[in-house]
Amino acid sequence: MKRDYPNLCKPLQIGRLTLRNRMCSAPLGATDIDAQGTPGPRTLGFYEARAKGGAAIVTVSELVVHPETDGSQMLHLSLKVPGQLGAFAYVADAIKRHGAVASIELSHSGQYAGTYMVDKKGKGELHQYGPSDGVRPDGIPVKALTKEQIDSIVAAYAQAAGLAKRAGFQMCMVHAGHGWLINQFLSPYFNHRDDEYGGSLENRVRFAREVLTAVRAEVGPGFPIELRMSGSELFDGGYDLDEGVRIAQALEDLVDIIHVSAGSYQFGFSVTHPSMFRDHGCNVYLAREIKKHVSKPVATLGGLSDPQQMEDIIANGDADLVAMGRALLADPNLPNKVMANQGDHIVRCMRCFACMAERPVTQTRRCAINPRIGRELEGLDITPAACKRRVLVVGGGIAGMVAARTAAMRGHDVTLCEAGPELGGILRTEQALPFKQDMYRLGRTYEVLCRDAGVHICLNTPVDAAFAEAFDADACIVAVGSEPMSMPVPVSDDARVVNVENIYLEGAKVTEDVAIVGGGLTGCECALLMAGKGKKVHLIEMREGLAIDANIRHRPILLKEIEEAGIDVRLNAAAVSVSAEGVTVKQDGAERLVPGTTVVCAIGQRSRRDAVEQLRDAAPFVRVVGDAVRPSTILNATYEAFHAAMDI
Repeated sequence: MKRDYPNLCKPLQIGRLTLRNRMCSAPLGATDIDAQGTPGPRTLGFYEARAKGGAAIVTVSELVVHPETDGSQMLHLSLKVPGQLGAFAYVADAIKRHGAVASIELSHSGQYAGTYMVDKKGKGELHQYGPSDGVRPDGIPVKALTKEQIDSIVAAYAQAAGLAKRAGFQMCMVHAGHGWLINQFLSPYFNHRDDEYGGSLENRVRFAREVLTAVRAEVGPGFPIELRMSGSELFDGGYDLDEGVRIAQALEDLVDIIHVSAGSYQFGFSVTHPSMFRDHGCNVYLAREIKKHVSKPVATLGGLSDPQQMEDIIANGDADLVAMGRALLADPNLPNKVMANQGDHIVRCMRCFACMAERPVTQTRRCAINPRIGRELEGLDITPAACKRRVLVVGGGIAGMVAARTAAMRGHDVTLCEAGPELGGILRTEQALPFKQDMYRLGRTYEVLCRDAGVHICLNTPVDAAFAEAFDADACIVAVGSEPMSMPVPVSDDARVVNVENIYLEGAKVTEDVAIVGGGLTGCECALLMAGKGKKVHLIEMREGLAIDANIRHRPILLKEIEEAGIDVRLNAAAVSVSAEGVTVKQDGAERLVPGTTVVCAIGQRSRRDAVEQLRDAAPFVRVVGDAVRPSTILNATYEAFHAAMDI
């Protein structure tokens, strides 16, 4: 067959292994890890999903090599724990049996030990080690590793690699990026040693060379070693791309793949894991430059999910492999879809950080648009229903589309009715926001998926009790969504008040001086859009902080964008009234005017309860999902809709 993405689908020989394509699953932290660092069955299912989905390499993350100096809640492999080797062998088997190469990431966090611990107070009780004495930004002291400890850690890397090979892993990745221990030795910012491990670049790469040399001696020839490094630390005092090139050159003789990432944990989470405010592939330039100076295959990553962009990266010689993390949470079948010329069926990651926000809170994984992530072994495979039912889905937003598609894939006869002229619901508003195009695209993708699954779609078709009675469905899923709340304070007749839907969908005109009432996610995003258009923006929030409804990973990034945009933020400010001059607020016990010749109401949404109540008796089986239950997140809407369809 003729491939739409021939370069992305091309095999690649690495050591004694043949990779089936150029798409790899980047290291992503596991889910159920016990106190000894042993992977549980959910972890097996988590990684197996990417192997089933067609990835060439599936890398298990992170295997802590030296718990004595790196206490954490990540994986650890030792023969001292009964059954532990077998647990890792089952994970490797689960990856290999689907044609993927099973790899494992060998890691030491150095001074960031305990990063993923749920008990953040307990993190402070750990001994933090690094190349040099110091104090972390959070006040925790760091101890310099002794030569004896360094030797012990080097030996531990080798031992972990050997045990991983024994368990059935076919290659390993040595993590030397993102501010972890090996990177700390490479970095002039962290490394202030005056012995053979500090000072010159030759000395700073010594620890990495010792680790890689020991690993190679343990695993033998032909067993690929992948080096994960930051092409540049991307902060003042860290090494730049020029030195990143020299680091890659100094280590390439010891490795088979150079995996080029970016940034450092301390200074750039949104750089290392590109946020929605950054371009897709924003870090590819680092791999492109390093590839010019090395002879080993180079892998790149950084917010990649568009198959055409990835095809161009390989075709242009920017890299030999592309790695994806979050993209394969959103759609583990992305590689299979690329291989099958189904690029328009890919459910692309929205870069909302729901997945990464969940792990430090509950130590599980969730994805806003994939309800099966981390729950692969819970019987959630979409299989044919025992009895075919006539299903009516009311509402064509993301909840309605997920429910309709899932029910149709189970073999039901599904009709989806949308009152408006197009599907997408609230996702249609995201088209107006440059940084949320992935969310808008989600609606368009699900329309394709619904039609492909055989869903009967009826646009401009409102559904009431009479319609439902005449339709005579066996099951009805109510996904009628929500509507914007109105301004709850007096508004003068000459005031210009609009809501975000007026602006995003109807093109409502906005003057040069804008006051936005409501500093939740919606208000903050609108403020960024207005500021980007050169407006003078005043953002009013009655609570103590902005974007309280954002997750813990996305919120600090969003707040930084607000700060850098120069938006006038008024916290603890309750709106009292609205006039043609702006919004009168009560703040610190006094009333004052916040100017704004256009006032945007962004105080939230309310469920369409009247529409819901009309459909309570629409069928023997009725389930209300998404914003129709309560205005919430895409994650909750997707979960509720998926499981409603699975229950029919």
